[in-house]
Amino acid sequence: MLKIKHLNKSFHTKKILNDISLTVQKGKIALFLGSSGVGKSTLLRILNNLETINSGTIELDGAPLDLNTINTTHTVGMVFQHFNLFDHLTVEQNITLPLERVLKKTPTEAQAIAHNLLQRYGLLEQKNKYALQLSGGQKQRLAIARALVMQPKIICLDEPTSALDPVLTSYVANNIQQLANDGYIVLVATHDTDLLKKLDCTVYLMSEGSIIETAQSQELRNNPDAFPRIKRFIAGDE
Repeated sequence: MLKIKHLNKSFHTKKILNDISLTVQKGKIALFLGSSGVGKSTLLRILNNLETINSGTIELDGAPLDLNTINTTHTVGMVFQHFNLFDHLTVEQNITLPLERVLKKTPTEAQAIAHNLLQRYGLLEQKNKYALQLSGGQKQRLAIARALVMQPKIICLDEPTSALDPVLTSYVANNIQQLANDGYIVLVATHDTDLLKKLDCTVYLMSEGSIIETAQSQELRNNPDAFPRIKRFIAGDE
């Protein structure tokens, strides 16, 4: 279980996150919804030790989560909005590189693990292509596979559908849902209201650094009037 309590973040005098508190169980999805600049991506970056916090606490499975050790414990995996793949490396090398360099796997071990992950994400036939040759959907799947290779407990996805054709949103949603089904704690930052309609998740609508409304996705679909601010955001009126 991930537990965030009273998290605050400011850049100079601008409040980016304002008293953020929430809990995400293992195998569940937290979807942070909102327009650009409301703080949702900053929250994910904090969990990946790419930003610092001013105050608040973060716990994982009842113990403090030391963000300073994230780069060595690999507890949190990040799938960036623009994927951040190594375009000059092959698809296979994007997976084997961290296995060999960071986890000290032998080339044979790394290749076996890479092939298993690439098979799972339908990329094994693309293993010898350079990452820059992939389609947007393929790049996103490779980015997920690369995040999983470090065996994190938490997966963060920043705007996972922003670089994709809208027709791929359902496929992306299936990939995200499968991560939860596999037992990961999944956090998604998005402004894409089509994505939230396809996930079994807790929706946190954010505005000016605060969570202003929360809904379970199934309840939201069944009774949108019970969540007026999320309803207005979906309609483009928030």
